[in-house]
Amino acid sequence: MNLTISGHHLEVTPALREYVLTKLDRVTRHFDQVVDITVLLSIEKLREKERRQKAEVTLHVKGRDIFVEQSHEDLYAAIDQLMDKLDRQVCRHKDKVQDHHHPAPKRLAA
Repeated sequence: MNLTISGHHLEVTPALREYVLTKLDRVTRHFDQVVDITVLLSIEKLREKERRQKAEVTLHVKGRDIFVEQSHEDLYAAIDQLMDKLDRQVCRHKDKVQDHHHPAPKRLAA
């Protein structure tokens, strides 16, 4: 699994990097077939002060790319909300990929 954490208009500190890694553990625990993860943390120069901090994740799994972004006034809160969204999308993708079809009971006896 390749992991890239980068910052736009901010320096990614070791504390931020560790926080993102601990949050990504939850996603990789649900679905372990992740090929590549790209995390982009940025500060935008907007007039709205409450939505300046932005976090984005592009998750590449076999057969699909999952992109999630979240903005908040606090970067840690944006990362929390982002990982919640990403977890839901990864669980939904895992559910679609899994084979839920069971053989009919009368076919098992034959």
